[in-house]
Amino acid sequence: MNLWNAIKHFIFIFFISASAYAQQAKPPNIVVIFIDDMGWGDLSCYGNNDAKTPHIDALASQGICFDQFYVNSPICSPSRVALTTGNYPQRHRITSFLNNKKSNKKRGMSDWLDPNVSTIASELKKLGYATGHFGKWHMGGQRDVTEAPEITTYGFDKSLTNFEGLGPKLLPLTQHPDSQNPDKIIDGKLWESAEILGGPITWMQRSKITGGFTNAAIDFIKTSEKSETPFFVNIWPDDIHRPWFSSIKNWNKRANRYNTVLEEMDLQFKPLFDYIQNSSYLKGNTIILIASDNGCPAEKENGLGGSTGGLKGGKAMLYEGGVRSPLIVWAPTLIDETKQGTRNTKTVFSAIDIKPSLLALANAFAGKKWQQNSIDGQDFSKVLLGKSNSKNCKPIYFSRPPDRKSYQGHSNLPDLAIRDKAWKFYCDYDGTNPQLYNLKKDVGENNNVAKKHPSKVKTYTEQLQKWYQKISPVN
Repeated sequence: MNLWNAIKHFIFIFFISASAYAQQAKPPNIVVIFIDDMGWGDLSCYGNNDAKTPHIDALASQGICFDQFYVNSPICSPSRVALTTGNYPQRHRITSFLNNKKSNKKRGMSDWLDPNVSTIASELKKLGYATGHFGKWHMGGQRDVTEAPEITTYGFDKSLTNFEGLGPKLLPLTQHPDSQNPDKIIDGKLWESAEILGGPITWMQRSKITGGFTNAAIDFIKTSEKSETPFFVNIWPDDIHRPWFSSIKNWNKRANRYNTVLEEMDLQFKPLFDYIQNSSYLKGNTIILIASDNGCPAEKENGLGGSTGGLKGGKAMLYEGGVRSPLIVWAPTLIDETKQGTRNTKTVFSAIDIKPSLLALANAFAGKKWQQNSIDGQDFSKVLLGKSNSKNCKPIYFSRPPDRKSYQGHSNLPDLAIRDKAWKFYCDYDGTNPQLYNLKKDVGENNNVAKKHPSKVKTYTEQLQKWYQKISPVN
C-alpha cells in the first residue's frame, strides 16, 4: 500500500469510527409506560395464562424482564411521585391518592406536588430533550383542586391527561350493554365533573383512551424525530383501573372483563411499538420502560380482577402483591446482546432508582459529582441495559397509605415495611405486630419467621422507626 492509499484508508477508518461514536454518544430517546393498577402476574410474559399481551411480550423477548422491581407505594399518587422525583413520596407529603381538599387535609397531605421539585422531565429538558406527558397524572389537579400547577410546569413541553390533572384532557365516554336487555346499548360519561379543571377537553370512548394517549405521543415523537431532538415521553394510561369498559364487541368475550381490557390496552400500544421499531433512527437509540404504578386489588370484584402472580396482598397493601411491579426494559441496540430476552431475577431495586438511572443514560452527570444526598434513588443504568447484575441496592422502605389500615376485608394491615436483601419485614409504627419473611424461600409470604430471628426483628424495627421519623412530616 503506497503512502496516499494508506492516508485514504486511515481517513476512511477515522470517519467510520467517528460516525459510530457519534451515534453511540447520542442521548437516548426515552419512553416510560406506567400502567394503572396492573398486577405483577397480569402480563402473559409474567405468567398470565388467562389473557395474552403479545405486543408487550414482543418487547420483553428483545429486552429484559425484572422480577424484583418495586414501586415505592401501593397506591397511585405517591407511587407516581416517587418515579417522577427519585424521592420517597413521604418527603413531598403525598402518601395516598390525592383527593379533594378536605380529604387531603384530613390525611395530612399536600394538594399537589411542589412545582419547584426536580423531576426527570425538568432535568432532561435542561439537556435539550423534548418532553411530553400523555395520560394519567394524579399528582395535583383533581376533584375540587382547581388551582394546582399545570403538568407543563413540571418540565414538560406538552401534556394530555385525564380527569386527574390540569391541562388538555381526554375524558371518557362509556358504552355498555344494558344488563336487562343486552341488545340495548347504554351511553354515558365518566368524570364529567372534571370539566371544572379546564381544558381543552376531548371526549372519546373509554375503551379507546389508551389509544388516544398513544397516538398523541406518536405525534409528539414524530415532531422530535424530524428535528433530531432527543425525547422523553411518559405514557400513563387509565387502564387497567376500574371501572372496566372494554369495547362493545368484546364485552362478553370472557367472564373476567379485566382481562379483555388488558388485551385491548396491549393492542392500543402496538402503533407506538411499530412506529419506533420501523424507524432505524428511533430503534437504534430508544429505551422503553414498562411498569405498573401498584398492584391490582387483592380481592376480585364480582369475579373480575387482575393477578398478583401468587404474591400476597394487593393494591393499597405493603405486602409483595401491592408493591412488587413487573418491569420490562427494551433497548435492542443498547442492551447487552447476551441479555436480550432474559430475566433478571437477582437485582432488587425500586422506582426511586429510575430517575438517576435515566439521567445517567442521558449523560447528565458528565463532569459533575453526583450529589447522592439530594435524591433517595441510586443509579442502576448498567442494570437496566444488562451490563451489570448488581444486587447492591440500599434497603427499600415503605409506609402504608394513612387511610388504609384496613382495606378490602383485610384488617390491621402493617404500617411500615422494609425490603433488605432476601428479607421483607413489617411492623406497626410502635414496633408491634412484627412479620418477617425470607422471600428467597417464601415469596408468597406464608411463613412468618419473626419469632425465630429476634435480632433481625429488633434491628429492622429500629431502622424502620428511625427512617419514618426522619422522612415523614406527619407522624
